[in-house]
Amino acid sequence: MASKVRVRFAPSPTGFLHVGGARTALYNWLFARHENGVFILRIEDTDVERSTDESVTTILDSLRWLGLDWDEGPEVGGPAGPYRQAERLTLYQEHARKLLDEGKAYYCTCTPEELEGRRKAALAAGTSPKYDGRCRARGNDLAGVGGRGAAVRLLVRDEGSIEIADLVHGPIRFERADLDDFILLRSDGMPTYNFAVVIDDVLMDITHVIRGDDHISNTPRQIMLYEAMGLPVPYFAHIPMILGSDRSRLSKRHGATSVLAYQQMGYLPEAMVNYLVRLGWSHGDQEIFSQEELVRHFSLEKVGKTPAVFDPVKLEWLNGQYIKHIAPDRLTALLRPFWEAAGVSQQELFQGDEAWLHRVACLFQERARTVTELASSSRFVFTGKIERDKAVAMKVLSNEAKARIRALLPEIEALPTFTAATLESLFRMRAEALGLKLVDLAQPFRVGLSGKSVSPPIFPIMELMGWEAARRRVEEALEEEG
Repeated sequence: MASKVRVRFAPSPTGFLHVGGARTALYNWLFARHENGVFILRIEDTDVERSTDESVTTILDSLRWLGLDWDEGPEVGGPAGPYRQAERLTLYQEHARKLLDEGKAYYCTCTPEELEGRRKAALAAGTSPKYDGRCRARGNDLAGVGGRGAAVRLLVRDEGSIEIADLVHGPIRFERADLDDFILLRSDGMPTYNFAVVIDDVLMDITHVIRGDDHISNTPRQIMLYEAMGLPVPYFAHIPMILGSDRSRLSKRHGATSVLAYQQMGYLPEAMVNYLVRLGWSHGDQEIFSQEELVRHFSLEKVGKTPAVFDPVKLEWLNGQYIKHIAPDRLTALLRPFWEAAGVSQQELFQGDEAWLHRVACLFQERARTVTELASSSRFVFTGKIERDKAVAMKVLSNEAKARIRALLPEIEALPTFTAATLESLFRMRAEALGLKLVDLAQPFRVGLSGKSVSPPIFPIMELMGWEAARRRVEEALEEEG
């Protein structure tokens, strides 16, 4: 086995990258980076009917968005990669032939219908439905078979047990008598999952197999393959699954499960990484980590043994913490497509210079939990039409409040400078003269400008909009019937 840590993430391209798969990729990536090892990406696409190039693209895009780079591939000058099993079929067939020649595997000509009939009969008789080994005597001899296809099965000895020293769950024991002679190559020459995985892990010098604990049942079969080939067994670490709020396996009924769906909903990749890593791993009471801190502190010993519950509310909170500290130029760049989706036109975006857009983004970032929310809450600052909350307008924009606004407009017009400071000073002075609180004057302006009762401080917003745009918006509110 290689002396340097080598791990792999091996998704099947039959759909999007699930958040559970993303967490597995993250644990592999962090372990490799922590140990100064190698992280390999391998696409397991031998399921020809279900695998698609579109899914491969989606998976690669998801990993890149999360910032997970792999160490073998054209992007980093490697000879091949991400590896694709569909391009390695000859390798699997060669290793199956070697096992056949060594008497460690044999041809099986039982049809699926025959196997299903025996399975049902065994269940009816109350005996084990595992394969009965009737083709063992055939060995590597296909004489007399004619055109009938033949699978290749591993010859499994049924004495003793298999011990797995799992790095997460601890010792796990399987009795060999409970296992059967499983298929390595199907009759069409395609490898089974367990066979292809082991051959790839051997050829890629994988030292640690870190994957979901739904693969625990596969592990004893894979260990028997290592034994048959006379090779050292890698370390195994099986990660508990992610559950939904009802403690069933996380699925679409619990909300979005695709990594890229969270990108489209306005989540930051560093927040997603932070949240997924913390689903089952901890470092004291620390909640928020930089990537450097995750690499420095990550270890398999701190991965929990019990399933973690995916909490969208916690993820949203964490994303909000990251949004608060994001650089203005990056935040503005992220916001552009979300502003457009929220109804801000290209023309309106280009009317303001980059510095002005930075100011808009920074003013609203403190309260936002997602980029989508930030874009939606700040769109009223632009000059386009807004949707006014009618219930709020009827409550706040009373005839009395409108009269106060009309009285204030010429005073605002007469200000020597139109800034947040001069506006606040004027509003405070006028509120005191009228015996009112500041909010009694500011809130009608807030609703007039934004259409809502909640926003960042109104005076910086008015300065951002400029007096002409702010006055036009307020006058529109005054004209609306209450």
